[in-house]
Amino acid sequence: MGGIDGSIGRQRGDGDRRPGRRALLLGGAAAAVGTAVLARGELAHLWWRLPGVEKPRVAGAVDFAAARWIAASPANLRRADRPEDYRIDRVVIHVTQGSYASTVKVFQDPAHGAAAHYVVRQNGRITQMVRELDVAFHAGNREYNERSVGIEHEGFVDRPQDFTDAMYAASARLTAGICGRYGMPMDREHIIGHAQVPGTDHTDPGPHWDWDRYIRLVRRAATSASKTNTNANTDADADAQS
Repeated sequence: MGGIDGSIGRQRGDGDRRPGRRALLLGGAAAAVGTAVLARGELAHLWWRLPGVEKPRVAGAVDFAAARWIAASPANLRRADRPEDYRIDRVVIHVTQGSYASTVKVFQDPAHGAAAHYVVRQNGRITQMVRELDVAFHAGNREYNERSVGIEHEGFVDRPQDFTDAMYAASARLTAGICGRYGMPMDREHIIGHAQVPGTDHTDPGPHWDWDRYIRLVRRAATSASKTNTNANTDADADAQS
């Protein structure tokens, strides 16, 4: 299952840890060579931490205009500079297995070991807890954490009534915006459930999540946003010519 009861929590096994002393000592020269290769790979993703390179960050800023900001514990994420250092090509859909309040509480708890970028409530309100720049520990798989944006949905996988019209609509707008920002196709290969992440033992969003409806809403939201932008540009051009 997803979210609060361990679906997303305590993912110490998601591979988001650095090699320990034991890993460096075992295997003699072979281990040293392997570690050197790994270290080069890690350093390749840290160039942006050099002075004057890191993107400016504004406290409380959000990536989705309609979201409110509540910060997750820094222990439940890794600072990054996505998509410059890690490409983003997935949205992962989760279900909290708990209330909105309990979800926020555990994502703020450094002992929890996990957080998602967004939480969507049943009333359609959206809270962002991790910047899309950063790697949130939400998928239980290091590679998928690095390449994805995680969206939690308030409710329980065995309660279809928890997936409200307002939730579907708000989440679809959010996902459409993410796909647009990173050039992702709006399909089931790139918008996936937590259960589809390799190596996971979770089932969310579960059998009651209406994927056909959701993908349709995402595409509709993207089309609507495109029309709005086109109309705004047309009005601006007309004003400039008048």
